Amino acid sequence: MDKRSTPQSGSFVDHTVVLLRGGGDLATGIASRLHRAGIKVLITELPQPLAVRRAVSFGEAVYEGVHIVEGITARFVEKDHVYATLEADEIPVLIDPDADILLSALHFPVVIDARLLKAPPQPLPLSVPLHLGLGPGFQAGVNCHAAIETRRSHTLGRVYWEGTTQADSGQPEGDPRRVLRASAEGMLTAKAQIGEHVAEGQVVAVIGEQVEVISPLKGVLRGLIRNGIHVTQGLKIGDVDPRDDARACYLVSDKALAIGGGILEAILTRVDIRKQLW
Repeated sequence: MDKRSTPQSGSFVDHTVVLLRGGGDLATGIASRLHRAGIKVLITELPQPLAVRRAVSFGEAVYEGVHIVEGITARFVEKDHVYATLEADEIPVLIDPDADILLSALHFPVVIDARLLKAPPQPLPLSVPLHLGLGPGFQAGVNCHAAIETRRSHTLGRVYWEGTTQADSGQPEGDPRRVLRASAEGMLTAKAQIGEHVAEGQVVAVIGEQVEVISPLKGVLRGLIRNGIHVTQGLKIGDVDPRDDARACYLVSDKALAIGGGILEAILTRVDIRKQLW
């Protein structure tokens, strides 16, 4: 892991930064939109991120040291090197699953929970000016200031300052066959790569010694959990896209961009927050 070792040249508090919890593909859509709008973003992740659409997930920086999505660079760093990373116009990624280390030490005007837990989150260790939550589990005015819709429909990306988003359906969007889940527990060994065209019945991974993960349809392997990860039974581990367009594997999705637009709207709605970020 290539952690940034450049000496810190200033103070973190010189920057007004949005804290984004989670670095998966939807969170990356949010980070990309905010970054391009001139808002500095810091991402916190798990010690072992489990993103399926890894090619477009900034959380991959935890493994790779540096990960670039659509020209934007995310870098895995320690807290002492956040300033240098922001100065380089990059997105720092830190391991802090509960965000308690950063929140107890630093001030963030906006905290975005993009972990997609689909359950009510644990309360933040302190209050923040604007707390935004993605999808099921968040209720505006109760455990966040505003909730953002994540389910595909005419309400995708909408901002709710009261109430909740649509409930979790328990089913994947589109053709349910496209989602690959672990049928057993064990270490995953990849047999195909993201962006590869796969045939119906093709083995794309093996769990443990002999449990095969089979593609149920023809398409492109849009996502696959990282090789060598220990997976649990039922965990989402892959995604086959029947549209068969390999280029889409390396682009932030329309869904992620729509949610990112909702987050940007929520931030801009608050004039007090807006003045702090630019």
